[in-house]
Amino acid sequence: MIIEWIGALGAWSWVILGLVMLVLELLAPGVFFMWMGAAALIVGGASLAFAGNGAEAWGWQAQVLTFLVLSVILAYAGRSWLARREKPSDEPMLNNRVAQLIGRTATLEQPITNGVGHVRLGDTLWRVQGPDLPAGTTVRVSGGNSDRLEIERA
Repeated sequence: MIIEWIGALGAWSWVILGLVMLVLELLAPGVFFMWMGAAALIVGGASLAFAGNGAEAWGWQAQVLTFLVLSVILAYAGRSWLARREKPSDEPMLNNRVAQLIGRTATLEQPITNGVGHVRLGDTLWRVQGPDLPAGTTVRVSGGNSDRLEIERA
């Protein structure tokens, strides 16, 4: 039933597919459906142009192949174009909280025993690793990862 409906629409099915993909681009995050939508619109326009000329070489196989090739070419070209337009961030450590904390000093809230303790920075209690130190010692953040900060005596 769907195949018959697509066949009845003819070249307009590519135009509809292109418009649907452009609407999906508005609903979905990222920049992916836009290039496929543009490829479908191009194939739809070419199909409408060739429809009146009786071009037998422009069958559904050639249309699908053209759509696939154009989708890849447009996606690659669009990605390159967008990469050139990207500006460096004025806050490169915005989403790297540990990197923002390096160099800050704090007081140990819980002693470091067996290399593990806790320190409060701002409103967050962080697990820290470092040399065994008693609670109340002033320490400096020297590194870390998402679940543990590395500290040293300040």
